[in-house]
Amino acid sequence: MFTGIIESIGTVKDLRADQTNLIVTIESEISSQLKVDQSVSHDGVCLTVTSVEGNSHCITAVQETLQRSTLGTWTKGRKVNLERAMVYGGRLDGHMVQGHVDDYGECIDIQDMDGSRLIKFTFAEHHASLLVPKGSISVNGVSLTVIDPDENSFSVAIIPYTWDHTNFQDLIPGSKVNLEFDIMGKYFVRMMEAYKPLLGN
Repeated sequence: MFTGIIESIGTVKDLRADQTNLIVTIESEISSQLKVDQSVSHDGVCLTVTSVEGNSHCITAVQETLQRSTLGTWTKGRKVNLERAMVYGGRLDGHMVQGHVDDYGECIDIQDMDGSRLIKFTFAEHHASLLVPKGSISVNGVSLTVIDPDENSFSVAIIPYTWDHTNFQDLIPGSKVNLEFDIMGKYFVRMMEAYKPLLGN
C-alpha cells in the first residue's frame, strides 16, 4: 500500500527483454536503501525489487503489467516516480494507493496558472463512473485531486513542489500516464452492479 507521495525520481538505465517479461534497471537516490523482495511504486505500478547494486535496482514487469500500464513504452533516460510502501502506523499524507494500475491515460493540455499548473488528461470512457469532483486519483503514482471530470477527461492542479519533484515536469501533450482510480470508488461501483438486478434496473 502506498500514499501517492513521491519520495524520489529515478532514471531508467537499462531495459532487457526476458521472454515476455521486461527487466528494468533504475538508478535513484533511494535504490541503495532498498532490499530484494521489497515492493516499490514505479510511476504508480507496484513492482518487486529483484536486485540492488550500488545506486541502482532492478524490477521485472510481466506481460499483464506491460499491457495495462506505460511500462512497455519506457526507454533509457526516462524519469520514474518512486515511492516505497507506507509504514504501518504512519501518516497517510495522500490517499490509499495500491500500486495496481487500472489503465493509462493521455495528457492533452498543460496550462501555466501563474504559480501552479492545470493539467488535463483523457481516459477510457468505461472508467467514468470512478471519478467524482474533488475525489482522489493516482497519476503516475502521484496522489491528486480530481477537477471537472466528464465522460472521458479530468484535470488536476499541480503545485510547484510537485512539479519540481516528480516526472510531471517531463509531460507534454500526448504523454501517456498510469492511472489508478480510488479503491473505495471501485468497490462502490462493483457493489451497485451486484444490486442492479434487485432494483429492477
